[in-house]
Amino acid sequence: MERVALRFLVATALILSVATVISGELVNETSATAGLLWSTGKDESDLLSKAEPENSNNSSSSAVVNDHEDLDGGFSSLEGMLHWAIGHSDPTKLKEGAEDAQRLSASELQKRQLELKELIEKMKMPSDAELMRMAIDDLNNSSSSLGDRQRALQELLILVEPLDNANDLNKLGGLAIVIQELDHPDQDIRRLSAWVLGKACQNNAAVQKQILELGALTKLIKMVQSTSIEEAIKALYAVSALIQNNLAGQEIFYAEAGDTMLQEILSNSSNDIRLRRKAVSVVADLAEYQLENIAIAESPCFRNHLFLNSVVDLTASTDLDLQEKALVAIKNLLQLKTTEALVFKDFCNLDGSLERMRQQLLDLMAEEDRRDYAVDLETLRREVEQIFHEKLGKVTKVPT
Repeated sequence: MERVALRFLVATALILSVATVISGELVNETSATAGLLWSTGKDESDLLSKAEPENSNNSSSSAVVNDHEDLDGGFSSLEGMLHWAIGHSDPTKLKEGAEDAQRLSASELQKRQLELKELIEKMKMPSDAELMRMAIDDLNNSSSSLGDRQRALQELLILVEPLDNANDLNKLGGLAIVIQELDHPDQDIRRLSAWVLGKACQNNAAVQKQILELGALTKLIKMVQSTSIEEAIKALYAVSALIQNNLAGQEIFYAEAGDTMLQEILSNSSNDIRLRRKAVSVVADLAEYQLENIAIAESPCFRNHLFLNSVVDLTASTDLDLQEKALVAIKNLLQLKTTEALVFKDFCNLDGSLERMRQQLLDLMAEEDRRDYAVDLETLRREVEQIFHEKLGKVTKVPT
């Protein structure tokens, strides 16, 4: 009923405007405003056909569907809206409204015209479900150009942000199609597809499960090793989103040597700094999940000397963000049952790394523009140092 009332209001405003000299200018702009409808090669009849109920023999249902007031897509033109309003209006009230409009000043009429255009634009916007369906259809169309496929994925990237939309993606058949695009020969298509998957399953256990069941994680792990850094970053983003707080995803991740992949990224200083930041964040998340689920057996990677050393070495980076993420990961790793304090001391030289970092942060505190951040980072560094010494003390303490 709200949609009917709103359209009646807009159409009434149109009729009132016709009673003035300015109204002619507004009605003549029908062709310009008609272009406000989203277009992916579909016209209004396509949307109507998708909205029809399964039982097309039900005349009452068909009547409802064919009535514009029940469509999310709006009218295809101002003329169509005007005809609809006239057929659903009280002629006496419209006449009274037209007389009132004639008494408005030119500035008031202009304001009404602008407000009317804004209302029309809002009313013509398709629903999110329709937009998602359009994008999915473009991806599923083998004749779609590369540009159309890219635009479809960019639209999905925005549309799957809300939780409800992300949950609808699989119902519309979109997940399987986006996963299929991970094999596309164009690296930008692969990058966008990974990005959409990561965005859709972020903090969403239901979508995580759907994507894992469709076998996308194995593909994404391989994509992290792409020669295209942008593709690799978005693939690792999707991997991170899929395995975060998800035991089934983590089991697949370890089975596919995902921990070895992380170690290689962290230990290679020539890798893009963004990739290394994301990789060490994944380590921190995996360790945190283990701390919160102590009944689950810890991964062997947390006992791997080289793996632990690749994380500790990041504290020597000149990138403060990377240093901070490394400290968070080390803090979580130190608290695990299977990690050994002596490995951090003798093999990783954590003592020396923390001391060098302390000296670096002292120098940064002298710089006004970086002082606050350096102070916060020093607080975290001291916390890590305390946890390390406590764990080390338990090992070196001689029983009495």
